[in-house]
Amino acid sequence: MSRLRLVVLLVALGTLAVYLPVSHNGFSLYDDNDYVMENPVVQQGLTWSGIKWAFTTWHAANWHPLTWISHMTDCQLFGMTPGPAHVVNVLFHAVNAILVLILLSRLTGAFWPAAFAAALFAWHPLHVESVAWISERKDVLSTFFALLTLLAYTKYASVAGKVPRPSMVIRPRSYWLAILFFAFALMSKPMFVTLPFLMLLLDFWPLQRFQRSDVSTVRRVVSEKIPFLVLAAASCVVTFLAQRQGGAVIPLEKIPLALRFENVPVAYAAYLLKLFFPWHLAVFYPLPASIPIGPIMAATAVLVFITAVAWLAQKRFPYLLVGWLWFLGSLVPVIGLVQVGGAAMADRYTYFSSIGIFLAVALGMRDAAAKFHVPRQILGAGAVLILAISLTLTHGQLAYWQNDTSLFTHALDVTPDNDTARVDLGVACEKAGDKTAAMDEYQRAVQLNPDNVEAHNNLGNLLDEAGHTSAALAEYQAALRLEPQSAEALDNLGTLLVELGQYDNGETQYAQAAQLDPASWHAPFLMGKALLKQGRDTNAIPYLRHAVELAPDNPHVLNFVAEVLASDTDDNVRNGPIALTLATKANDLTDGMQPDVLDTLAMAYAELGQFAQAQQTAADGFNVATAVDLYKAEEIGKRSKLYQNNQPFRQSFTNAPQTNLP
Repeated sequence: MSRLRLVVLLVALGTLAVYLPVSHNGFSLYDDNDYVMENPVVQQGLTWSGIKWAFTTWHAANWHPLTWISHMTDCQLFGMTPGPAHVVNVLFHAVNAILVLILLSRLTGAFWPAAFAAALFAWHPLHVESVAWISERKDVLSTFFALLTLLAYTKYASVAGKVPRPSMVIRPRSYWLAILFFAFALMSKPMFVTLPFLMLLLDFWPLQRFQRSDVSTVRRVVSEKIPFLVLAAASCVVTFLAQRQGGAVIPLEKIPLALRFENVPVAYAAYLLKLFFPWHLAVFYPLPASIPIGPIMAATAVLVFITAVAWLAQKRFPYLLVGWLWFLGSLVPVIGLVQVGGAAMADRYTYFSSIGIFLAVALGMRDAAAKFHVPRQILGAGAVLILAISLTLTHGQLAYWQNDTSLFTHALDVTPDNDTARVDLGVACEKAGDKTAAMDEYQRAVQLNPDNVEAHNNLGNLLDEAGHTSAALAEYQAALRLEPQSAEALDNLGTLLVELGQYDNGETQYAQAAQLDPASWHAPFLMGKALLKQGRDTNAIPYLRHAVELAPDNPHVLNFVAEVLASDTDDNVRNGPIALTLATKANDLTDGMQPDVLDTLAMAYAELGQFAQAQQTAADGFNVATAVDLYKAEEIGKRSKLYQNNQPFRQSFTNAPQTNLP
């Protein structure tokens, strides 16, 4: 026990030491918007309605309710601060490494090889993506439950003996715990549908439950997996429906089946290569339009050779076959036959599958050292050197995850012909305020891949903002030719048409977008603004209120609608109490630091005749604006004089500028 505690402490401390700097990282534009930053249900924390949503939604093209609930728990405990959420990922990773140590030591009885494999799991740079990315909570969470599943199953197998009892009713508690943990793993990430087959693999070795090769023994060992297989099949169906509904499954017309099969051996070989030589790692590896026959043949030959060696050596070294098949089998759901997202591979997919390789390597090092009489001290020094190199590379890889700009710049250094990374880097540049660099990235993405819908759409936004209306229109039309069901492109095209005075055509685009994505606030919000621009204020209010219903925690939406309700010249439109409620909430969400929101809040107070509060709020807004926006400060100052004379502020929204989505 003292030896176990010492290794557990070392692995945990090493993991925390190398990973805790991510606590200073922010959210990433890469999926964190869907999962947290722009997800009002998650941001509300743990609520009954949120939990119900988690179990019934296919948001983000997935069904993983426990992952949603874990993000809700973060928001409940820590609010919208990203640092603690990163720390939770790190803690899960440290616990997973300890579970790997316990599982492998129990399975094999070889403590030090298990300790080496666990440390390699904890400190391997390929796992940085799974830990340093908030959206990949599903990786660390699902692996946590998968390892608990295998631990419970291992205990069950030791209790049940070589021949399990035939009755389902009298199975030990550990069996039912294994089923429960397996369900939890699938509800965190459906990648673990292959876990029942891994259990059968472990039955072969090291559990050795197939020593008796009679039919009844085989039937019993296989039949006990039926509940697991049923859960796995259900998860496959739900996941496919969720991904197809969310538009994540790429049709065969875009990526032919032949190319998918060609990528399989190349991807397997690349994963294996990166496990042993973990550098040139990227957040996204684009699938090429074609793969030369040479790499396909070479990769296939390597895979066949390793498989043949492992099979021939199974009697003397069964861990080679088990570790190899663990690696191959765990990657089957994500190897690319069902294409989601257009990536050739992803570092995060090795998070669990790599354990098989680490196990085989650790036991192989032990047996090789014994065969060649390598002293323990040299073997230990070699293991420490490998782990030290892994820690160093992990530390370097983590540096790229500090912000989006460094993350996608590095991805382009590794994969220059990466249009997806170009677009993401462009978005990062926009967030940083460098729109010139962003436009350059979008243009280069279009050059690399003329079929990149997001690149066309984002480029259209910047061209429109720069006043290049015709060029922007061409980009939006190109995006819609490629993807007619793109609600975002429809919204942006509608906005451009409204700017050009083509109100009917613009509203048609908004209506189509709302029909395609009824859960999005963008279309009703933009429709409301377009109606205001035409002087149809009373018609605009239902759309604006609907946008608030869809985005109850979006300060931009809340503030604009509050401003209309507080200051519109039409008496039938103004509603002071609702304006004050919305503006107060927007101010709370922005911590009282946004001059626009404080300005609107002052308007709402004035509309209700609370001029003292209006003056004080306007003064607060003036002070904040003075430091960031002198023009805004001047506007607030003018309105403050109205409040001093006990007069509310009134404005017309006719011909107000119609801007692209924020």
